[in-house]
Amino acid sequence: MQQAVIDIGSNSMRLTVYETTSAGGFTVLFKDKFMAGLAGYVENGALSPEGIDRAIQGLRGFHGTLDALGIGQVAVFATASLRNIRNTRQAVEDIQQAVGYPIEILSGQEEARCGYLGAMEELSLTEGLFVDIGGASTEVVRFAAGKILSADSCPVGSLKLYRDWVKKILPNHEAVLHMQAAIRQATLEVVRQPIRADLPLVCVGGTARAVLKLAKRLCRLPGSVNWLSAQQLEEVSAALFASQKAAADLILKTEPERIHTLIPGMLILRHLVTHFGASQLIVSKYGVREGYLCQKIRKTAN
Repeated sequence: MQQAVIDIGSNSMRLTVYETTSAGGFTVLFKDKFMAGLAGYVENGALSPEGIDRAIQGLRGFHGTLDALGIGQVAVFATASLRNIRNTRQAVEDIQQAVGYPIEILSGQEEARCGYLGAMEELSLTEGLFVDIGGASTEVVRFAAGKILSADSCPVGSLKLYRDWVKKILPNHEAVLHMQAAIRQATLEVVRQPIRADLPLVCVGGTARAVLKLAKRLCRLPGSVNWLSAQQLEEVSAALFASQKAAADLILKTEPERIHTLIPGMLILRHLVTHFGASQLIVSKYGVREGYLCQKIRKTAN
């Protein structure tokens, strides 16, 4: 059966179409994304009418694509984009009425759990840490013996940091200091919890994928690898902070869509790697949409 899953994120909205099997497996058939930047439309804690229109625009585009493909099974969920605003109910009602898709709002813990479950569809790890850096929140999961020990959502993300502290395209030194302080405050309770050092850090999301691309370019890693060391992360960081011009050139050559958010996202990633003492970062191709598929959709389909 063909099943579409749409993820309304704070930075990007993403559509993935899967072929599911009676045995519980899935294959990715098609992907599309819309860079909505919804976190940039939050004013006084509420998603503005322009932001709601932006979400509607993205969903209508996906709707047209799915109609053309003849796919009727569609599940839509939202994360911090609609969860962490004070007008969640009104925004969801307006979007649903305009597009016709029911929207499920995932809690922070549900988002963290789905992200972890999605990554574990690809990876065979029994112990470690899972991190998903989004536009407006960051999810952290600790797992051991193949089970979740804790799942937390921190109210800090790459686009939110950019909007709060960066005045131009790239942050200056003062903005970096402000962002680092905001990251420390938002992740305080998570990083205070004791953890065994040298556990692998499993990462999903746009920031992690972009950092891996940069590491492959700068550290001459093979194209097929899905990991980098903490030392290689520092090499990427050094290149991004060498100068604003060098950083802009590097990002534009590698991941131009993330020119505004890559450095804020990198700051979150470095903070977590440092405090958890991780020696290796593994970037999974699967994440919250695959976890959602497995947990919410696959059960009912089979």
